[in-house]
Amino acid sequence: MPVSPAIEFVSFADVAATGPAARGEEGASALVVFAGENLAFGAQTQRLIAPTAPAIERAARAAKFKGKAGSALDILAPHGLGWDRLIVLGVAPKKDDSDPVDFANLGGQAMGKLSGAARVAVLFEPQGTAGNGAADAGAAADFALGAALRAYKFDLYRTKKKDDSDKDTAVSLAIAVADPAAARAAHGPRAGPADGVALARNLVNEPPNVLYPEEFANRAKELEKLGVSVEILDKKAMTDLGMGALLGVGQGSIRESRVVIMRWNGAAGPDQPVAFVGKGVCFDTGGISIKPAASMEDMKGDMAGAACVVGLMHALAARKAKVNAIGAIGLVENMPDGAAQRPGDIVRSMSGQTIEIINTDAEGRLVLADVLWYVQDKYKPKFMVDLATLTGAIMVALGQEYAGLFSNNDELSERLKKAGEATGEKVWRMPLSAAYDKMIDSKFADMKNTGGRYGGSITAAQFLQRYVEKTPWAHLDIAGTGMGSPSSDINQSWGSGWGVRLLDRLVKDNYEG
Repeated sequence: MPVSPAIEFVSFADVAATGPAARGEEGASALVVFAGENLAFGAQTQRLIAPTAPAIERAARAAKFKGKAGSALDILAPHGLGWDRLIVLGVAPKKDDSDPVDFANLGGQAMGKLSGAARVAVLFEPQGTAGNGAADAGAAADFALGAALRAYKFDLYRTKKKDDSDKDTAVSLAIAVADPAAARAAHGPRAGPADGVALARNLVNEPPNVLYPEEFANRAKELEKLGVSVEILDKKAMTDLGMGALLGVGQGSIRESRVVIMRWNGAAGPDQPVAFVGKGVCFDTGGISIKPAASMEDMKGDMAGAACVVGLMHALAARKAKVNAIGAIGLVENMPDGAAQRPGDIVRSMSGQTIEIINTDAEGRLVLADVLWYVQDKYKPKFMVDLATLTGAIMVALGQEYAGLFSNNDELSERLKKAGEATGEKVWRMPLSAAYDKMIDSKFADMKNTGGRYGGSITAAQFLQRYVEKTPWAHLDIAGTGMGSPSSDINQSWGSGWGVRLLDRLVKDNYEG
């Protein structure tokens, strides 16, 4: 399981130039410093690394290190410092790059260089070197956030480790800043979202024989420890509510379906809530319309949307967000049992609308349809955002760099776009229109659950739009970002926890107060 670094913020004076060896501390140690163009260092850094400055210059010449952003210089046993390693991170922007330093990514980059180190000190002094002004407490807190996200591992089921570098190492990370108290204050609100991302990653990475609908619901119920109210709807409750679309998906599995409603009431008064809905298909065989065997094991991650919602609710509660929020997840297994629904079946959703099943592998929209309707009808939220690993078509359109955004509300879309730019969890808005809506009209029911080969992610969103009425709504298709997405400075995990930071930022910037 993940071993998060123990992070503390200290003054520059607390990081003695002699290092941990002189203090008798055990475990490999490393000192991290920043360099701008042509080895430009901050004043405090220059003073502390003075004994080894000639060695740094020689190593930089040999490695052709110029201090450019993304580059690093690793010096073993630096003379005169008392640290086992000295890591110099470049922060000078490229000539054609006017963007400021992304300190979360920089923290992840630093953590990625620290394999085997138990005690680490960072001289957080990029000012005067990166050309982006004085580094403030928020930047140092972002650095710590990135380091925590990068440190995540999921190795719960590995009983053997290849070598010492593959073993979990408890890391003590001391970040030296000009104002430690301010950095601690800035770090506090970031710790909850970091833990929420780790929770979401854990859920996505768990094997499907361990994390089935009932167990997933039990994991969500643990949020009650943070003050979140959790209600679990079983098969009988859903049947009484008329959730025929969701129940139809899970009827072929021996594992009963569940819906979980999580409520965080952090606003000062009875404020209208914001709502987040997640698709939680704990394993997706495709049902009777069975998927090819190749890579079917990845379908344990078809609940990444639900995992994000649980991680988000953890984040909001942990940082005591001043907002009323609903998190709702539909949890099912889609299996090809003799009782499974068939192509040609017609089911009745909670809304009363009927759906012809064309392809049993287009199941996520059926789950979301009933949960969206339940949330908008019962809680009358300010808006709803749903997340789902819904279509392979969105990956054809956008690859794995952006999630697809579909919405009936321009303001909500713009706010999501800005939150994505701020966190690096980017979204790209896709079209909705009546022309696409015609593609899911059915001859035998009110609609069918697929619209054919073309525009697959769009027709899926058109289907969902029929269950939100006039509520401001956004649908995020995270098939390319929620699992198996490319590694980055802050994520090396198969389950990315994508969306937790995006939605936490959306709430923080626009809906608290």
